[in-house]
Amino acid sequence: MKSRLIIVMLATFMLLGCNATGRMYPVQGPLSKQTPLPVFIVKLPAPAFSIGSSNSGNISTVLNDGEICTGRWEIVRPVSPPKGAAVATDPTANNMSAEWDAVYGPGFYVAHVLGARLHIQAVVTGNRDTVLNVEMYRSDSGENNARNSIKGVAEDNKGNVYKLTF
Repeated sequence: MKSRLIIVMLATFMLLGCNATGRMYPVQGPLSKQTPLPVFIVKLPAPAFSIGSSNSGNISTVLNDGEICTGRWEIVRPVSPPKGAAVATDPTANNMSAEWDAVYGPGFYVAHVLGARLHIQAVVTGNRDTVLNVEMYRSDSGENNARNSIKGVAEDNKGNVYKLTF
């Protein structure tokens, strides 16, 4: 009985400490012209990478001037299309298709992100007025927790577009 309790407690502590760490690289805008190129760490709870484990969670990053940015991510729900039509994403959602195509190539958003089962959006706000719109998706061919199958983009209110990797 005690060994089960210890195992449960150990698993709980491990899960509480699990965070996914990604990197955000500026690819367009003023920050992309800096040398060396700044790289920002993005943190979010690991359940974001598992279908059905959670529908929202926290996300945070610290920018090069020390600005702390935090927010909540939410899963974008696919819209149920009419019979025979392709799966679509909620048209009222904050669509970043142009940023996806700019970072990963023309047509990437429609070919890969649109209708993906794990498509996450977030608005991340900083303590010095920076606002980041963030989108991530996991390829349906990726394993449940394969972080290398996660791709993302972000855009801030200062004219920068970022590539996110995990």
